[in-house]
Amino acid sequence: MAAKISPLSGFPELLPAARAVERQVVDSLAHSFELHGFANIETRVVEPLDRLAKGGEIDKEIYVLRRLQADADADDTGLGMHFDLTVPFARYVLENAGHLEFPFRRFQIQPAWRGERPQEGRYRQFTQADVDIVGRDELPFHHDVEVMRVMVQALDALPLPPLSFQFNNRKLIQGFYRGLGIEDVPEAIRVIDKLDKQPAEEVARLLVDRVGATPEQAERCLELATIRVPDTSFVDRVRALGVSDELLETGLTELAAVVEGCAAGAGAGVTVEANLRIARGLDYYTGTVVEIFMSGYERLKSVGGGGRYDALASDGRTTYPGVGVSFGVSRTLLPLIADGVLAGSRPVPSAVLVALADEESRAASEAVATALRSRDIPCEVAPSPQRFGKQIRFAERRGIPYVWFPGPDGHEVKDIRSGDQAAADPDTWVPPAEDLHPQILQTTSKEQHP
Repeated sequence: MAAKISPLSGFPELLPAARAVERQVVDSLAHSFELHGFANIETRVVEPLDRLAKGGEIDKEIYVLRRLQADADADDTGLGMHFDLTVPFARYVLENAGHLEFPFRRFQIQPAWRGERPQEGRYRQFTQADVDIVGRDELPFHHDVEVMRVMVQALDALPLPPLSFQFNNRKLIQGFYRGLGIEDVPEAIRVIDKLDKQPAEEVARLLVDRVGATPEQAERCLELATIRVPDTSFVDRVRALGVSDELLETGLTELAAVVEGCAAGAGAGVTVEANLRIARGLDYYTGTVVEIFMSGYERLKSVGGGGRYDALASDGRTTYPGVGVSFGVSRTLLPLIADGVLAGSRPVPSAVLVALADEESRAASEAVATALRSRDIPCEVAPSPQRFGKQIRFAERRGIPYVWFPGPDGHEVKDIRSGDQAAADPDTWVPPAEDLHPQILQTTSKEQHP
């Protein structure tokens, strides 16, 4: 007797209808990125461990690649599976810089792997969608606005609950802290980044104990972090705190430009805010930073994020600054599919089932299918010549909307949902556009979803 197969936690597999949802989302994202001139790349699954492991918290989550009976000196030792798409992209740029035109505009939609504890929105294997612009030695600031706006428009085109893009700027934060007289600015940023997990009083205590701030300086840092507005009014509110610094002014100007630019490109499904508590603890961010949140799913924390990095990739002679955003495809879609918010309209691509009267007429049915496929209409021939009622029920179970009946004196096609049946020519008939391919079904509209 065969043993029961147990699911492997953290490695999600979708049924066909749900997979159709994921594929449409990926195709939509790729279409949006390509409209803005971003080239698609795909990087290898593995990277050297010394490139992946940088002494941070992620090190303990890296999956190591190793052949079961490999020799100690095998050439595949010291390899790990990438845990995001940024590290392999930085290596890709360095390795191929001589063949790329800068600024290089790239998008990448691929799986990544992390050995963390599986939970809703966090998986051991997951798909991400990244979009970046990278320059050689310099990258003008206007690319910050461009990349952020591209992701705003790409996500606004998806059938998701409302999304909130929350922006800040590391120059603004650093300049403010420097103007206050705080010396350990990186540690202060890491502490402020804990505000979404710990109460303000505890964060203030950490600023005093770990950063060396005075209670007055800690209070001023928290005042800055509470500023959150949907427009550029944050500029006056920050200046009203009475802190002066040249870097602070640069950050205010850049953040205002990002908020204005992205708000102008946002539709009904996306809101844009300046949220001065957003810090993103990773040290390589140097300017614009963003976190993306989904309405009704705040428990997932952010479903995307990114920012400006001025020295993520360097070969010692040339530095490649960039700006980019990552969207968690699996992190976002899997909870929505599990909750029934999103579903696929059918589990098969076929729009038409060509009926089969008997085995002798299989060639005629296949000819109809060939004619339909030549015009990009997905279809399949019934597997066996059962009674037409059973063939219709077969199509119904598979979600196929139309059944085609070939005949020596003409053809007819039946919409099995409405029962309407009419004469049809396999060389000219087309289904309505919404029936041609599986569609994403929403239980609520963007505006109605809580």
